[in-house]
Amino acid sequence: MNWITGTLGSSIGKKLMMAITGFSFCGFLAAHLAGNLTIYGGKDAFNAYAAHLHALGPLITVAELGLLTFALVHVITGVTLFLGNLKARPVRYAVNKSAGGRTLGSATMPYTGGILLAFIVFHLMNFHFVDKTETTIFAIVSNAFTSPAYVGIYIVAMVAAAIHVSHGFWSAFQTVGANHPKYMPLLRTLSIVFAVIVGIGFGFLPVYIFLLA
Repeated sequence: MNWITGTLGSSIGKKLMMAITGFSFCGFLAAHLAGNLTIYGGKDAFNAYAAHLHALGPLITVAELGLLTFALVHVITGVTLFLGNLKARPVRYAVNKSAGGRTLGSATMPYTGGILLAFIVFHLMNFHFVDKTETTIFAIVSNAFTSPAYVGIYIVAMVAAAIHVSHGFWSAFQTVGANHPKYMPLLRTLSIVFAVIVGIGFGFLPVYIFLLA
């Protein structure tokens, strides 16, 4: 037990928790996007997808609690690592170069993470926790995206998600030990591809619905 506590409390342990929870969120994003794409099939297809999820009952509840737990671990650990880095180096370097693999994604991880956290709360309040007894999820989504402000917020959040994932995906592989020079270029490429899919896949949905309204 002391070994586990010591490991998870170390910098390496915290990064490992970030990697594991990050992998889970990437999987969730892929599954969530696949489900959301049913909206292109019309209201019946999208409502049928939502009804199928609702029919899973306890399984969905367990999955939601698992995601909530992982989210808390990810956020708390991320903030701890960020504050630890600031404490270790309170004064920034005079020159901020992109050498050493530093990218837009890696340089902005805490900030894009903060944007995503705020958006998730906003998103849940507008979709997940609304009263659905006298309406459908398609109607809720359609009404939400008639607002240009909401469409703009959603697009900004998806850009932040794409930037966050562009670094987080391959960095998670590196953390768990898959950092061989033979594989890392491929993983970096896959990260960019996945980030673009996430950004465009989710980002175009509100635009599509707005144009249909």
